[in-house]
Amino acid sequence: RQVAVFAQNVPAMCELHFAVPMAGAVICALNSRLDAAMASVLLRHSEARVVFVDAALLGVAREALRLLSEAGAAAPVVVLIRELLDGCDDGSASLVSGTTGAEHEYEALVGAGGSPEFAVRWPADENEPIALNYTSGTTSRPKGVIYTHRGAYLNSLASVLLNDMASMPVYLWSVPMFHCNGWCMTWGVAAQGGTNVCLRKVTGAAVFDAVARHGVTHMGGAPTVLGMIVHAAPEERRPLPPGRKVAVMTGGAPPPPAVLFRMEELGFLVIHSYGLTETYGPATVCAWKPEWDALPADERAAIKARQGLHHLGLEVDVKDPATMRSVPADGATMGEVMFRGNTVMSGYYKDAAATAEALAGGWFRSGDLAVRVPGDGYVKVRDRSKDIIISGGENISTIEVEAALFAHPAVAEAAVVGRPDEHWGETPCAFVVVKNGERVEPEEVVAFCRGRLPRYMAPRTVVIVEELPKTATGKVQKFALREKAKAMGSLSTSKL
Repeated sequence: RQVAVFAQNVPAMCELHFAVPMAGAVICALNSRLDAAMASVLLRHSEARVVFVDAALLGVAREALRLLSEAGAAAPVVVLIRELLDGCDDGSASLVSGTTGAEHEYEALVGAGGSPEFAVRWPADENEPIALNYTSGTTSRPKGVIYTHRGAYLNSLASVLLNDMASMPVYLWSVPMFHCNGWCMTWGVAAQGGTNVCLRKVTGAAVFDAVARHGVTHMGGAPTVLGMIVHAAPEERRPLPPGRKVAVMTGGAPPPPAVLFRMEELGFLVIHSYGLTETYGPATVCAWKPEWDALPADERAAIKARQGLHHLGLEVDVKDPATMRSVPADGATMGEVMFRGNTVMSGYYKDAAATAEALAGGWFRSGDLAVRVPGDGYVKVRDRSKDIIISGGENISTIEVEAALFAHPAVAEAAVVGRPDEHWGETPCAFVVVKNGERVEPEEVVAFCRGRLPRYMAPRTVVIVEELPKTATGKVQKFALREKAKAMGSLSTSKL
């Protein structure tokens, strides 16, 4: 009963989040940046019987279907979504029936077969699946995460609350709708009677333009989206509506305090959330206390970078993964972030072993390492368990090193991984993207960090790059950077 959708943030993608479940099927929104090989793998794994294809992605879809056919798998029925492509030729004049086995066009199909008297096929049980979402694949082959009607309903309402969303909002789609069903906001915006502003390509200029033209009240995105906004050229910026801030929910990685500070200066209200595909997207929020308003800007930004507390749909804790005991709220003892509750996945599709491992002990194990802040117990993620750098027996949080790098006035983006070192085991290696028009030498960046971090934490290697490898949701693919750092060889036997 799976129905796949391979599309960018277009109106049909939003509509299908209602149409597919209302027809009694399970929506499987595929990453719009997949290559043909991975798209064919996921189409086969999902067992989708129908796939709706955005005209902009038709070339990739055709190749994926060809690979599917070569593998001996049944090809799904193809429905083409013809959508304006900002003046680009969509190349969708025809479909090759020999490859797809069928030919349909979205608007024609809706017009010919749609009926306002259609009887919604409600689930017999609220725990039946509503969506199948594949993880981003930053660390391994993507896994299919099963969402239930109950979980999606509750997380949609929780997301509305987390976004501080009143009735009739105007929501800008800078979060991919394929990612956790747009953090469940595809349904949440509708619950509040909102307007959806679709955006195919996210840029700083496009965000400012949409806010000015459509009166956007809310949006979301990974810290990379925030970076696009703060680094937009002066001529690309448009003034925000007077007397009103645009609420921006961010997640996916801890936002650098410097970026949060600049967003505040521009008039955006940043709400920091944290979650995973397995928690339907947002699971915690850095709930703001009024007394923090009086703090200096840098302290406010540092506090806002915390992951905070769980929302109403689940429970969060930081535990020792071996003993399953909660760590003390001392700001120093690290444990693994774990979740349990209504908005945790029901499991991985066709992967009982991975499901049992992820939910061992009755808690979903995130793989993220965190501490609890003294006083209020707010969660503060230090690193992914696989990203932590152990140098000479000392644990180094790459997030803390990256925060120091972002404070450099010439740094636009930065990511830190471990580089092999014969003496220390490994040492921090920073990959840095420099702002347009700026120049900086690696040695200068190293010295800058040493002035702000303990010497053992400061990067010993700095590599200036044009861009960082990322997933479609804006997460830096650190496994690719680790391979680059490994290929450099041991620092003790190489030049800095």
